[in-house]
Amino acid sequence: MAGLFITLEGGDGVGKSTQAALLETWLTESGHGVVRTREPGGTELGDEIRSMVLHRRGHIAPRAEALLYAADRAHHVSTLVRPALERGEIVLQDRYLDSSVAYQGAGRVLVAAEIRALSLWAAEGLLPDLTILLDLDEEASRARLDRSRTEYDRLEAEASEFHARVRAAFLDLAADEPERFLVVDAGLPVDEIAGLIRERVRAKLA
Repeated sequence: MAGLFITLEGGDGVGKSTQAALLETWLTESGHGVVRTREPGGTELGDEIRSMVLHRRGHIAPRAEALLYAADRAHHVSTLVRPALERGEIVLQDRYLDSSVAYQGAGRVLVAAEIRALSLWAAEGLLPDLTILLDLDEEASRARLDRSRTEYDRLEAEASEFHARVRAAFLDLAADEPERFLVVDAGLPVDEIAGLIRERVRAKLA
């Protein structure tokens, strides 16, 4: 495809939205067409699924949760991501299949390989050109959330042990695919993080 697919990953409260906004501004000012989106969400159907998996009261079985994320991903990639890439645009996305492996695989203690296979099937094999992992200790992430939230979604509200498993899974994924991942310490100043990201993106664009 002519476009570039960039995803941002990491635990809750690591600053993905902030860095996505800064990167979008830089890319746009550099003359690139950018589509910024998120999972779950990004489409009308995706927003409905997002409300279901993140804000529905009551229990959702782990496998059902994984399948809902996969359904969102299948629709999102088919109707928004692939068309944008085929137009030659840069897709800048908050969360993708690595989040499913980390949250539903490690967090919910499902089989990570099965979750990845499900996600790849849903996305027809589409992998990002670059995945930016903003890494931060789960306790520091929680402290950030506490300062910015009055209520938490279903995943944010999970215990620290859950978020520790998620963080470890993200780091394992990055270690397995160093050519795809850029791991950045999310505790660094915002501008320094943005500079590191721009450096890697500039190399991809070249």
